Amino acid sequence: MVTSDRGFTAFPRFDELPVFPETRERHAWGVFGEDDELGTLNHLTDERVARSSRLIESGIRVNLNLPIDEPRRAYWAPWREGRLARTVRVHGRSRDDYLDGFFLQGSSQWDALSHHGYRRFGFYNWLQEDQLEEGKLGIDRYAVRGIFGRGVLLDVAAYMAESGSPIDLQTRFLIDGPLMERVADWADVALEVGDILVVRTAWLEWYRTLPESLIDVLATNFSADPQSAAWPGIDPGIATAGWLWDRRISALAVDNVGVEAVPYLSAEGSVHHRLLAMLGMALGELWDLRELSATCAELERYEFFLASAPLNVPKGAGSPANAYAIF
Repeated sequence: MVTSDRGFTAFPRFDELPVFPETRERHAWGVFGEDDELGTLNHLTDERVARSSRLIESGIRVNLNLPIDEPRRAYWAPWREGRLARTVRVHGRSRDDYLDGFFLQGSSQWDALSHHGYRRFGFYNWLQEDQLEEGKLGIDRYAVRGIFGRGVLLDVAAYMAESGSPIDLQTRFLIDGPLMERVADWADVALEVGDILVVRTAWLEWYRTLPESLIDVLATNFSADPQSAAWPGIDPGIATAGWLWDRRISALAVDNVGVEAVPYLSAEGSVHHRLLAMLGMALGELWDLRELSATCAELERYEFFLASAPLNVPKGAGSPANAYAIF
């Protein structure tokens, strides 16, 4: 049971959460305690982590991370492009190396709760910029315990292809709660409290195959009009946020940029605002899910033990995911 001095006596349903003044937006600030800095990762209790470890049967391990220098072009974030450089220092038979231009959110990643706030209300649990500078909500809060639990692959790309309506990876395709339910049923997997949902659109697989000439076109179009970018992702609507909250999902990772569907439409809102800032839900981006999809299909099993070790970077707004699925 969750209690707090905000008046919650049991874990609240989404429609029981308070609403920010002057908005229609519900938030979970205070649900896990007013000093909390983990948000929905609190669902990953010791008992749930221990139980999920029993999913390890064969010992098959699947890497969920891109090489740290990919994606090779990030036209949606031009300040990240072309800056990662590795330097090697040789001392006789000893070698050291270091990276310059290493963006913590430049490849397969987790966003910290300090990554996005919401309007004048601040960041998760009423925290403000000066408190973030003091170290609140940094990615090191995730790193202290790591992110371990039951992972569930919702292979939306495979489901849609088998249904005869493959996703057009250059359009804004919304993945909402009912669709995620259908994909879970298709995979014969029941969602449980504390699950780490891993959602595959296949966008990253498509993007990694593009010739440089086509990426140049996408970059030019984006520079002229950011709304020209389009790809599938999580529906930003209130109903989808409520669906994830009521199922007590601990974290959500997707194989696209930004988790949400693009282009961003202000009238519909933002996944980052509703999930990360308002509900305190950990978000992962650009996860490499091709091998995971193939492994799950081969084993006919879409649940696994997920292990992730974010970097222990004080005040960090994000980190490489360092994530693996273990069967």
